[in-house]
Amino acid sequence: MAKQLLVAYGLWALGGPLGLHHLYLGRDSHALLWMLTLGGFGAGWLWDVWHLPSWVAIANGAPVARPGPVPALSALRLAGQVLVGVYFGLAAALGLPGIPAMLAQPLAVGLGVQLVASVGDQTSEAPRTVAAAFAASLLFQGRVLALLPISVAAAIASQRHRRYRHCGAPRHRLPARLYRLALALVAFAAPLACRGLSGALALARAVTELLLLPLHAGRLLAEVLGFAGCSRGCSASVEGNERQRRAFEVLGLPPGSSIEAVHRSYRELVKFWHPDHNRHRAEEAEQRFIELLEAYEELAGPRR
Repeated sequence: MAKQLLVAYGLWALGGPLGLHHLYLGRDSHALLWMLTLGGFGAGWLWDVWHLPSWVAIANGAPVARPGPVPALSALRLAGQVLVGVYFGLAAALGLPGIPAMLAQPLAVGLGVQLVASVGDQTSEAPRTVAAAFAASLLFQGRVLALLPISVAAAIASQRHRRYRHCGAPRHRLPARLYRLALALVAFAAPLACRGLSGALALARAVTELLLLPLHAGRLLAEVLGFAGCSRGCSASVEGNERQRRAFEVLGLPPGSSIEAVHRSYRELVKFWHPDHNRHRAEEAEQRFIELLEAYEELAGPRR
């Protein structure tokens, strides 16, 4: 089906930062790059408006003029490779803290550089690009500040082995293309989403404690003022109630929750805070793990 310039401009205006116009024109690598960077950090989306007529003509079968057997060196593509490589490396550092930096960061940088190299009718040797990123990473021992030189090394290797795509390659059908794009998006976004969710849970717990601070202070003051008139049994009862209230808070449950809720919350939180799954924050995980065990024994022990 012939591509329409008006449709391409409409998709550019409505969903340009998400690469919808590139997806419409069969430029899947460009579409994925725009999805992951929100239109090339905004600037690439605005730049696209000048190229849409030629891209529509190419999508409709117009011949592409190639100046030689090897694509000309593009300073703009090289700069984009370096920038996206650093961006992918930072995303790996934030989303995959449990994986060694010397493994996750160069791989992410190499993939980002290769994605930019595959935009349009060009591509590059992916193994050589990733190998250059790993070689540069060995020199800097996986430090975060080394993302720039690693990205530069990978971009230079990619430019040295640049080439045109083979003409006449079979095009995949739209469902297969969308499936591949969805997998790439999930692989990129899932680690960042998990990291953000963990941070959001910690923030919510801190806010809850802050909001409950006046209530805790008032209860403590009432206990102190009434301490003289309270017998030993009363003090023990108050202390036991306080321990149970704290145990429910540790398990994230309202006071008086059922034993089934206690079991369920305990199993979920123990899996989440197990020290083997949180080696990047082992001290915090061990403390939370011990608190969960004590809270579970306080609530479930007497009932059993």
